[in-house]
Amino acid sequence: MKTAPFINTINYWQDDLNRYEFADLLRKPQPDRWSLGQVYMHLIDATSFFLGQADVCLQTNDHAEGEMSEVAKAMFANDEFPDKMIEGPPSNASTPQPASKEEIIEGFEKLKERILALGHSNSTNKGKTKHPGHQYFNATEWLQYAHMHFRHHERQKGRIDVFLEG
Repeated sequence: MKTAPFINTINYWQDDLNRYEFADLLRKPQPDRWSLGQVYMHLIDATSFFLGQADVCLQTNDHAEGEMSEVAKAMFANDEFPDKMIEGPPSNASTPQPASKEEIIEGFEKLKERILALGHSNSTNKGKTKHPGHQYFNATEWLQYAHMHFRHHERQKGRIDVFLEG
């Protein structure tokens, strides 16, 4: 599995963190929208889930014949999420604010370690696990999905940056 592009994306987010005061990470553009800190926390949480699914796929051959949805096939073919705001599951409403920048940095470091471990896996298993909305992904697809998800949130980050600079 190719991991370098994903690691580079995480490094971009991590490096960019340095330009924000912690208080700015907690500021919300609107009461019902996430702060940039919540976006970072969401990325850590969601990516941890996606990487966990990839780990499961590498340990089994279950659901190897399962297919992804047609919407997912289009996303994977384009290697990106649709360019629109997506309402996630209701659990997103409880996304916490970070306690510190260090919490974000540590979360990102753990993600990078897990991604590199996936990239070095010698597993020959071809298992798949079910995504809640897009059906079945194998380990490589979960990794690609996680990377697409990170890049999707760059648009949101840009909107929040405009708010913080205004």
